[in-house]
This record gives sequence, structure tokens and C-alpha cells, in this order.
Amino acid sequence: MKKEKRKQIANKEENPNQIKGLSSKEVKIIAWLEFYQKYFFTSGDIKQFFSSKNTLYRGIQKLLSKKRIIKLNQNKYYLIPIKAKSGGWAEDDFIIIDEICNSGEYYIGGWSAANYWRLTDQIPFWHQVFTTNKRGRRKIFNTGIIFHQIRKIDKSKYTIKKIKEHEFKILNKREAKKWMRLRQ
Repeated sequence: MKKEKRKQIANKEENPNQIKGLSSKEVKIIAWLEFYQKYFFTSGDIKQFFSSKNTLYRGIQKLLSKKRIIKLNQNKYYLIPIKAKSGGWAEDDFIIIDEICNSGEYYIGGWSAANYWRLTDQIPFWHQVFTTNKRGRRKIFNTGIIFHQIRKIDKSKYTIKKIKEHEFKILNKREAKKWMRLRQ
């Protein structure tokens, strides 16, 4: 009996695909997403690993509970890479905001825009996002996001910039200066 247990323990230690707390299927999913660099993904991207919708959503719930993925919006998730063994990871705040809004109707404003354009040295704890379809507060990766719902996005107020080949929308410098003058 003791020899069998020792063999089982030895086999677990020899298996390089086994990560503590993750099943082999979960490791396959994470490895596949990382290989194709799909750090932002939808449930449709991983459906080939599951036989039905129920097992797909159960698998997603397990990865969420194990903190290997983070839910960004109704149908988009962020993968915590395998190299983040303890689960601690960070992504650029502006990229996260763009992915939450699905690159749609939004722009980043307030102190975040002022800091981006070097109009202030203050680093904001909360990013203000102006959008047509969300409102409320959200905290992801210790980054706070406040969504302000507005009726219509004026395209002349924002500009599109890039970080790590990822585009995001931010209040343009002229509008940020106007915003700063209102604060004085």
C-alpha cells in the first residue's frame, strides 16, 4: 500500500504538464491561449476543448474561481499566464479599459488623460472612462475604473494612441488642458 502511494506521488512530480491546482484540461486551455497569444479571449475561442455549452461554462467558472482568468465584460476574459505561478499579474490599464469596452464608443478622461499628456504629476487611483453604454465602478488588477455614461461621444474630443501595438482612446491634449483649467 505504501509503495503504491509513493509511486503515485513520484508520477505526479514527474508530470511536467501538471501545475498545482489545475487539471490537465485547464493546463491545455491556458497553454493553447498563451501559444496563440490570446490573452484577451471569449468563450468561443476555447469551445473546442469542451463537448457542450454547459461544460464550457463550468470550465470557465472553475478557471475564474482558481483566478487563472478574469472576467472583463459579459463575454470577454483575460488570461493570467502560466508564468504567473502565484496568480499575480498586471496588464496596462489603458489596454484593459479598451478591452472592457470592446474598442467601442468610449474615451479615457479626467486625471488619467491629464497624467498621460504630462499636464500633472498626479497618478490617478481611478481611471475615468466616458462611454455610451456602461456606468458604475469596477476594480481589476488593483486598478479602479469609473464608467460615466454619456449620451453621445464627440469624436473630436479624443485621439487614438497605441501601447504595445494595442490602440486605445484618450481625451486629446487640448480638451485635457480645458479640463485642467476647470479644476483650478
